[in-house]
Amino acid sequence: MSRIVYALLATLTCLVLLFGYRTSTEVVLPTAVAPAPSGNGSTRSSGPAGSSGSSGTSGTGGGTGAPSSGLHDGTYQGSTVATQWGPVQVQITVSGGRITDAQTLQQPSGNGTDERINGYAIPVLDGEVLDAQSAQIDMVSGATVTSTGYLGSLQSAIDQAHG
Repeated sequence: MSRIVYALLATLTCLVLLFGYRTSTEVVLPTAVAPAPSGNGSTRSSGPAGSSGSSGTSGTGGGTGAPSSGLHDGTYQGSTVATQWGPVQVQITVSGGRITDAQTLQQPSGNGTDERINGYAIPVLDGEVLDAQSAQIDMVSGATVTSTGYLGSLQSAIDQAHG
C-alpha cells in the first residue's frame, strides 16, 4: 500500500513541476538600423504599416525594360498573401530594368509584437530585394511568417514586371 502512495505522490510532484515551469515568451530583437544606400541613388522605404491596398495584382508599367534583366520599367503591386498573422503585400518599382524601390503596402500589425518584429524585418527584406534584384533573398530570422508572405507577394510583382 505504501508503494502506491509513494508512486502517486511522485507522479503528482512531477506534474506540478512540469506545469509550473515557465518558459520565456519575450522576443528580444535588435534595434532596427536603416540599411545603407546601395549607391544607385534609390530611396528605400517601408510603406505605411497596416495600410490597405488593393488586393490582386495590378501593374502600371510600360514596356521599356533592359533586355538583360527582362524587367519592364514601372510600378508593380504583388498579390496580397494571407498569413496566419495578417496580409502581406509588396510593391516594386523598376527603372532601367533594375528594381529601384521595394515597399511593403500591407504587413501584419495586429499587436505590439507584430509591429516590433516587422519594424525590424521589413526594412531588411526591402534592402535585400534591392541588393539581389530578385526574389532569391534570405528570410529574416524571427519573422518567418512575414518573410514567407513577403517572398510570395514579391515574386508575384516580379512576374508582372517580366510581363
